[in-house]
Amino acid sequence: MKNIAVLVSGGGTNLQAVIDNTLNGYINGRVCVVISNKEGVYALERAKKYGIPAVVVKREDFGSEEAFNDKILEVLLRYDTDVIALCGYLRILSEKIVKRFDKKIVNVHPSLIPKYCGMGYYGLKVHQAVIAAGEKETGATVHYVDEHADTGEIIFQEKCPVDKGMTAEELQKRVLEIEHRLMPAAVKMLCEKE
Repeated sequence: MKNIAVLVSGGGTNLQAVIDNTLNGYINGRVCVVISNKEGVYALERAKKYGIPAVVVKREDFGSEEAFNDKILEVLLRYDTDVIALCGYLRILSEKIVKRFDKKIVNVHPSLIPKYCGMGYYGLKVHQAVIAAGEKETGATVHYVDEHADTGEIIFQEKCPVDKGMTAEELQKRVLEIEHRLMPAAVKMLCEKE
């Protein structure tokens, strides 16, 4: 059984999807630690509810980006992490972490990469941009993580329609349903790889 670390910055609905799928046996692994770069986010409550260790590592507590990332790496190693899932984690991981966990880190993004991704595209901003551009379809992407924003190799992608007159919030809800399927599928795949 693989140890899964989940990195979060917000509510953690994708974290919940991963936890649920470890508990029902779909994923042959267990969430060993939840790491957040923000205090007081609901994802930390989710971790607590399931007795999962939760660690807050904030960038402002460290003198440099390198020291911040070194602390994250230290936590990952302390919990014997095999697989890392970025579930709404709004920071870029260092090259050191990416190389140490090569092809063992996945991220979920709420658009059809390469559209509406990269720095500044997260949360509702993505769906607002999709609607503003008049797109007929959007979706979600799960990809391997490299040391840049949303540029790693795509693992899964699923499309959905953008209905006329839809709000960004309505679209976000539709895309989240896809994310909640794709992220557990990617984590399952990584947990089954030798």
